[in-house]
Amino acid sequence: MPAECCEALIKVVKAHPDIELPRYESEGAAGMDLRAFLETDVTVAPLGRVKIPTGLKIEIPEGFEAQVRPRSGLAFKSGLTVLNSPGTIDSDYRGELEIILVNLGSQDVVIKNGDRIAQLVVSPVCRSQFVEAQTLNSSKRGGAGFGSTGV
Repeated sequence: MPAECCEALIKVVKAHPDIELPRYESEGAAGMDLRAFLETDVTVAPLGRVKIPTGLKIEIPEGFEAQVRPRSGLAFKSGLTVLNSPGTIDSDYRGELEIILVNLGSQDVVIKNGDRIAQLVVSPVCRSQFVEAQTLNSSKRGGAGFGSTGV
């Protein structure tokens, strides 16, 4: 049985008519590919980082967020990944989507106009409220942290 789904309509403003809108590339995809919008190629040296424009401004409905995540094939093949992954885009942001990439590989990576550089996942937001307390309920795990549940 499929999971319950919600749908968000996202308004998009394109900086140029030739820019492709983000879209799902397969039936089961959770993320939509984001493409570089560049006048000239950008070379990312090993351990270098760059901010790549997409030429897109979006309006995410209240109650949703968008997350910018790496594309697994790009990360595996070249070491290029999203530096602040996942990057969060709040529903009240109206500026251009720009992707911070880092090259963790050992060779230069060239990014060209239209290259798929990241993916965008839209999700509902659950807002929380912090309440000060003197104690917390106990749990089996307790305060055991990093690596405590196994390798």
